[in-house]
Amino acid sequence: MSRFFAGGDSSSESSSSDEEELYSDPEAQKDDEESEEDSEEEEEDEESTSDEEGGKGGVSKFLRDQESSEESEDEDKVTVVKSAKDKRLEELEGVVKLIDNARRINDWSTISTEFDKLNRQVVKMAAQEKVPKIYVKTIAELEDFMNDTIATQKVSTKKLNATNARGLNAMKQKIKRNNREYTTEIEKYRADKEDYMMSEEEEEVQPVEKVKKPKVVYTEGVEGADDGGGWGIVGTDGKAVPYTPEKILSNLRSIVESRGKKNTDRAEQIRIMEKLLEVAVTPYQNIRVLLTLISTRFDLTTSSSTNYMSQEQWKSAEHEFGTLLGMLEANRNLVVVENAEEWEDVEKPPQPAAGELLKIPGSIVSIAERLDDELTRSLQHVDPHTAEYIERLSDEQALYNNILRALLYVENLQTIEKLETPQDAANRIVMRRLEHVYFKPSQVVSILEETAWKAVPAELDSKITPRSGPQDIATLVQVLSTYLFKNSIDIIRARAYLCQVYFFALHDQYYRARDMLLMSHLQETITNFNISTQILFNRTLVQVGLCAFRASLVYEAQNTLQEICGSGRQKELLAQGVQLQRYSQVTPEQEKLERQRQLPFHMHINLDLLECVYLTCSMLLEVPLLAQTGSSPDIKKRVISKTYRRLLEFHERQIFTGPPENTRDHVMQASRALAAGEWKKAADLICSIKVWELMAHSDQIKKMLSEQIQEEGLRTYLFTYAPFYDTLSVNTLAGMFDLTERKVAAVVSKMISHEELAAALDQVNSAIIFRKGVELSRLQSLALTLSDKASGLIESNERVLEQRTQGTANAFERQGGQGGRGGRGGRGGRGGQRGDRGGSRTRGGQQFGGGALGGAIKV
Repeated sequence: MSRFFAGGDSSSESSSSDEEELYSDPEAQKDDEESEEDSEEEEEDEESTSDEEGGKGGVSKFLRDQESSEESEDEDKVTVVKSAKDKRLEELEGVVKLIDNARRINDWSTISTEFDKLNRQVVKMAAQEKVPKIYVKTIAELEDFMNDTIATQKVSTKKLNATNARGLNAMKQKIKRNNREYTTEIEKYRADKEDYMMSEEEEEVQPVEKVKKPKVVYTEGVEGADDGGGWGIVGTDGKAVPYTPEKILSNLRSIVESRGKKNTDRAEQIRIMEKLLEVAVTPYQNIRVLLTLISTRFDLTTSSSTNYMSQEQWKSAEHEFGTLLGMLEANRNLVVVENAEEWEDVEKPPQPAAGELLKIPGSIVSIAERLDDELTRSLQHVDPHTAEYIERLSDEQALYNNILRALLYVENLQTIEKLETPQDAANRIVMRRLEHVYFKPSQVVSILEETAWKAVPAELDSKITPRSGPQDIATLVQVLSTYLFKNSIDIIRARAYLCQVYFFALHDQYYRARDMLLMSHLQETITNFNISTQILFNRTLVQVGLCAFRASLVYEAQNTLQEICGSGRQKELLAQGVQLQRYSQVTPEQEKLERQRQLPFHMHINLDLLECVYLTCSMLLEVPLLAQTGSSPDIKKRVISKTYRRLLEFHERQIFTGPPENTRDHVMQASRALAAGEWKKAADLICSIKVWELMAHSDQIKKMLSEQIQEEGLRTYLFTYAPFYDTLSVNTLAGMFDLTERKVAAVVSKMISHEELAAALDQVNSAIIFRKGVELSRLQSLALTLSDKASGLIESNERVLEQRTQGTANAFERQGGQGGRGGRGGRGGRGGQRGDRGGSRTRGGQQFGGGALGGAIKV
């Protein structure tokens, strides 16, 4: 017989009788009989005996396979049955013991971990009985021990390690928050520790009915709900508990403590806070609810680049932010600052004295920055060619209004000496305002500013940019940039400088933008800044190059755009797209970060226009240079644009050339026509490119390009055919290229002064007289080329030698000790004595030891 059915007391007998009644069901007995027929005879006898004694066939069926020896050993053991309460109390004592051990070795990391576990167990116990007194004792002693440790650390030279220090700081907050709920019990324990602990056994725990905490459910049709439905707090009786202003702070505390935890329904929290906002009566309550509500809306958006804040949530947060600013503007005694302490008493709201400021923890600047970032992220993911993008872009005006109001609020805080507002907050909000202005035309910024000031209350004004100040947008950008120059450092200062240069270049102030960019020396230190600042530098550089092109400065434009356009990575450098190379080693994390840095479409610089400007400028410089080097082999060949040369060579290798289809085809065919002297065809091809229509004053741009092509066509013609002329009439050239004689004379004079053309200008007869130099044959040209290459090789060898010998003084002396720079070892160094012609040669003479280079090789 199994141990479950032998030697039981009265309680076990009663329980077994209950089990007998449970298993005495006719169907169960029928199943037992069917299973008994399939078993062996010996087992049948045992089963029938057990059925007669107690009808326990259903239970003994699973236990009859044990050996009799094991059963006898089990029968000797006494099974102790513990209640659930005793088990929980035993687990609690085990955790308390671990905490005591950690206290002895001052291990605050373990104390922090076990303290969390202890609180979780107490929560389970408190739901059914009173809080154990051993728990009250533990938390009281922990608080005393923590205070002693902190006092010791202040005067001791031996500090805690980093892990224990973090654990101590964590426990400081946990104990402060946790012991507040058990203040009465802790005071009783500290009043008389022995009596408090002894009375635990004498007290009989009375079952106390647990009052269920009201929870938030959807109260549709529930009696007492507001307006017959909606969200409300429902009590145990099924009736809706109305929101009260007295419970607002406690509700906010519970919501804040649940932030960041798993399985937290943020949407439900938002609905609760919206209801709390409706019942809030004081400005303090409104401000606290709004700060928490806006932060919770931001929590809906994860940090992933594929997710962004929905338009509905963003507009709600923006509206609530405006309401918050209006509340702060109306109640000057309430200020939101970052260094304020949290109000701990949730039952009693703070009551500031007259004329005293009440600090509320929060950050107005951070909310404005987050709204800006969420709008940018939304614009990154919306298709720019749809109406949705235009709709989202229209929200920028409301955001700019709030940025301006936030700036006014920060300026007001800076006037209060007691607050000691950091300058960084004002710098950050001014930078945000500047970043919304610098890349836009003046007409758009004027509308933006005018609408923003209309939304600001009339009694508010700014000291940085007064309402009654000059309405010129260039002055606005200048004022904002100057403010950041004076009050900020490092990244913000550099970004303000680049924004101002970008604005000047966008509005055709090339020389001012160029001088500021050169004086900043940012091109030398830009690699030390973050990637977003480097992107802004690239955008500024490109805008300066386009400005030079609009000012007819072809050489300056090509030189400025060379670094960006010559790399072939314009999209990546300007953050206007991700270019994935075939064999690139970019990790998924790097690709995700790259996509997060992309600029919205309305901030893009047209890449087709950029490529067209770069190739056109390269054509106007490269074609005359190719003609010059082709007619004068003695001139050292140089390359201005490798990208243009590569495209031109590829185009020339094509067997059949069809009509131009894109920008590159237009520029390449125009290059061939210009090299052949067909400047009209080249001008027509360049002017037929449709991308010029994207630039302001496109007619003036095309006229400027035609004039530049005429001049460069004249230069190309002179370089190509100068060897075949003795004299050439200026009037003839003017007729060929449709230029005035004065313009032709000016171009020729410039070429002569730069020694590009070996000629003289006869102003009396209006002719060009070419000077015939010594014409070199093909062999002589090759010899000169070989001489140049040999000179370059010698120079490179000398540099290598100097590096190898580290510039030693006797680097070029022979090992024999005589002679100069690798010479013959002196005049008398040809062997031994002159008379001894038949003898053997001594070392020296014409035996060359290799000099310093030979010694270096031997080493």
